[in-house]
Amino acid sequence: MRGRRRFAWRIGASLVALLLAAGGAAAHYPPPAEGDFLIRDFRFASGESLPELRIHYRTFGAPRADARGVVRNAVLILHGTGGSGASLVRAEFAGELFGAGQPLDAARYFIVLPDGIGHGKSSKPSDGLHARFPHYGYRDMVEAQFRLLTQGLHVNHARLVMGTSMGGMHTWLWGEQHPQFMDALMPLASLPTQMSGRNRIWRRLIIDAIRNDPAWLGGEYRTQPPSLRTAAEMLWLVSSNPVLRQREAPTRAQADQVIDSYVNEQLKTQDANDLLYAVEASRDYDPGPALERIEAPLLAINSADDLVNPPELQILEREIKRVPHGRARVIPFSERTHGHGSHTYAVLWKGDLEELLQSPER
Repeated sequence: MRGRRRFAWRIGASLVALLLAAGGAAAHYPPPAEGDFLIRDFRFASGESLPELRIHYRTFGAPRADARGVVRNAVLILHGTGGSGASLVRAEFAGELFGAGQPLDAARYFIVLPDGIGHGKSSKPSDGLHARFPHYGYRDMVEAQFRLLTQGLHVNHARLVMGTSMGGMHTWLWGEQHPQFMDALMPLASLPTQMSGRNRIWRRLIIDAIRNDPAWLGGEYRTQPPSLRTAAEMLWLVSSNPVLRQREAPTRAQADQVIDSYVNEQLKTQDANDLLYAVEASRDYDPGPALERIEAPLLAINSADDLVNPPELQILEREIKRVPHGRARVIPFSERTHGHGSHTYAVLWKGDLEELLQSPER
């Protein structure tokens, strides 16, 4: 196993566009360092393996250990389905958290943003294996994150593990699989239960659209199959709230224009196999049976206008009672919320994060 780092002194063009779209510059924070950690002979829960699994990552700040050699300032932040660590280096998230005096001040904390298996610059189907790539699940992704921290970055303890959407689901698993590793947990936009109901069905729609597309060719297509357009349209549908979507597309003509523009942009960077694998990876997610194993203080944050995790189900409110030191908050709908995407708008919940960080070190 080996790692290598390089400093990224400029934010890429796509991230600049995101910052401009956000309507303002981000608060000042240092540029991230980037690197790759290579895991030899990584074995997946499916029984498949890769001779070399690459996990790409970004870091801010530097690790600091106490007199016993325990790292006390590490923060692991996990991204959502189809995203990457880069998707959180933006005004709404990093610009609210990583600057001087902010809750996760990069001068104080060692912040780690990995690209999950199958995402970003980490190993993924589109690298060349296509549908022969191992069928990874969420537990494989958490195991790779754990090895990145402990073996790649030599972090033996985390002040905080947090994540958005898929990363929020990973956060629940972290609390169960490594209960003594962290001081606190903060899952955002997620539920501590297996995929079911509407959340499972919209994923099935994407999976079925791609797998049943004759142009998919068993994953060996040379141009992106038409079903990728259907998948992108579904992602647009579930990622915000109806009020914002109506404001964005108030007429039939504008609705067509908005979805066409969104899909065309997605098609420039998305890959059908990568997206198929990413959506399928949730099949092994089920933290429900082991919630009592979570030892660290946990604060779960959802939003009332989240179509993926609707509060009407009362799942979060019911299951959080089984977490020994668990609390939950559902952000009320307002003109500031963004449906499922509220997880990236840290202004909505950074006060809760500050409160959680008052939890003592363990």
